[in-house]
Amino acid sequence: MSCSWVPENGDEILSPEYDDEPAAKRFCVSLLQRNHNHNCHPVRTRESGWKGWSKEEVAERLIDEGLDHVAEIFKREGIKGKFLKELTISDLEGIGICTLGNQLEVMECIEKLTSQDTSVQQGSKVFNDPIHGHIELHPLCVKIIDTPQFQRLRFLKQLGTCYFVYPGASHNRFEHCLGVCYLAGRLVSRIQRQQPYLGITDEDVLCVQIAGLCHDLGHGPFSHLFDNKFIPAVCPDSKWKHEEASVKMFEYLVRENQLEAEFRRYKLTDTDQIFITEQIAGGSKHGEGWTMKGRPQEKSYLYEVVANKRNGIDVDKWDYFARDCHMLGIKNNFDHNRCIHFARVLQVEGELQICSRDKEIGNIYDMFYTRTTLHRRAYQHKTTNIIENMVVEALVLANDHIKLKGGDGKMLKMSEAIHDMTALSQLTDDIFSRILHSHEPELERSREILRNILTRKLYKCVSQIQPKGNLYKEEEKPVILAEVVSKMDPDELASSGMTANDIVLQFVNLDYGMKEKNPVDNVRFYSKENPNVAVMIRKEQESSMLPENFKEQVIRIYSKKRDPRSCNMVKVAFEQWCAAKNFPPPKGGDVSALELTPVDKGKQTNGQGTSMPSSTIYSRDDKERSKRNLFE
Repeated sequence: MSCSWVPENGDEILSPEYDDEPAAKRFCVSLLQRNHNHNCHPVRTRESGWKGWSKEEVAERLIDEGLDHVAEIFKREGIKGKFLKELTISDLEGIGICTLGNQLEVMECIEKLTSQDTSVQQGSKVFNDPIHGHIELHPLCVKIIDTPQFQRLRFLKQLGTCYFVYPGASHNRFEHCLGVCYLAGRLVSRIQRQQPYLGITDEDVLCVQIAGLCHDLGHGPFSHLFDNKFIPAVCPDSKWKHEEASVKMFEYLVRENQLEAEFRRYKLTDTDQIFITEQIAGGSKHGEGWTMKGRPQEKSYLYEVVANKRNGIDVDKWDYFARDCHMLGIKNNFDHNRCIHFARVLQVEGELQICSRDKEIGNIYDMFYTRTTLHRRAYQHKTTNIIENMVVEALVLANDHIKLKGGDGKMLKMSEAIHDMTALSQLTDDIFSRILHSHEPELERSREILRNILTRKLYKCVSQIQPKGNLYKEEEKPVILAEVVSKMDPDELASSGMTANDIVLQFVNLDYGMKEKNPVDNVRFYSKENPNVAVMIRKEQESSMLPENFKEQVIRIYSKKRDPRSCNMVKVAFEQWCAAKNFPPPKGGDVSALELTPVDKGKQTNGQGTSMPSSTIYSRDDKERSKRNLFE
């Protein structure tokens, strides 16, 4: 099939003098005329940034994006950077890119390449990221990156102890923050171009990028292990979260590196810095009224980009879904590029919020299912969790004996460093090696625990169950532990020397990010026919196979003593506890998938006269029901 360029309605018709010219020349002259007429001034012959790319540079960037065949066509047709934003679907068809799929792929790539105008960004830097390709960041972002406080993120594992289970999970908070910064810029720039009447300024875009870049500055060693497990263990009444420290660390970073002048250089005011810290802190929750000071309520949607409290759809998740899946070797079915492409700000119940195209609802559900898959298979993996538990035990035992110098010269414990950014800046995953290779007698027990991790002498998961009905809370653990121990034979318990301290009980809560609620109920969509009207799409309107429940819990029980006798004692006692609660029999600790319901209670045959346990025979209805279970 031969393709030739034909002008659409509204396209400029070339004068007859070009009739005998090659198609490539007529194509480029048409673009020049279009550019001239739309801007009412002659096209500049020299541009900086992507507008100044030669045809060779355009081709090179297309190759970097994996579009080698398109690069050859663009180079042959002489398409330079200044023509990229003018290209239409019809233009692509005219130069031989005829299939709709290829055309959409090229248009998406062009949008990505031109999403950040670098024409005035001397001092910007290009990072070769394994997830997003070559990403260019604003020079002010580069100034922030090149500080000791930000570089510290190179030494904080993104997935904490998951690296002890998945050998590919070696990535760090550093690269994740670069990715969030990049995606934040892409999303806001897209909305800025598509809806100019919203009044999004370049300063707005830059502030959102910086918030994405700095949103994880306050993480401690092994990321969420520190704020979710260690701090609650040593400071039970503390409400501290890493977002609080991220705000303080950002302010400390700016102050310590004298970046105030750099912020002013790029027209960022004190109010803009407040806007940045409000985004890092997480913004205001939906329904609380407008309390933000960095931006007025008519720009409330900007607070949904980095950390979206409304429905959990934000660029932070987009990056870590893509990055974690890539590094873990887990398939990612969610495409964040489509979310960016179809993002649109619309009025919803008196508020402006980011909405998506109606046909994207399946992609949104894929996003939340990807989240549960990552939690079930990696973040909450039974071995990941128990190693995390052992690291926390070692840190708690070492807390009183490892000191860090604070800003006023005072020596602080690890648990006290969260309130002093000078001290927190010294805390990284290196604390593991520091304890492991220490010589102080008071750290011997911590050293022993860490050595057991390295030699794989881990606490043994002996059983687990998915309880039905009301889910258990953390404060109920001591009661359950006491009940399990009470099921053990007193004489056997005494002879074994086992106590409640030798048993570890874990509650693993799995959901779509909003506990028992469906987060998609808080998402609004628009249609092709009515792009300015936001509507809600019920789960039933999309598919009857979507989950009915959006939260479940798994209870796991571990024995610190690894010998068969001790493990069996814990296992039997836990089975008796489950029976007393009318729960189904628990599964062994090595089983991770949920069981399907058998056809009947009796034994079946395999067709050859050999009996088989009924638990291996499933009906078609059972299988269909299992598909509707969120975590099957």
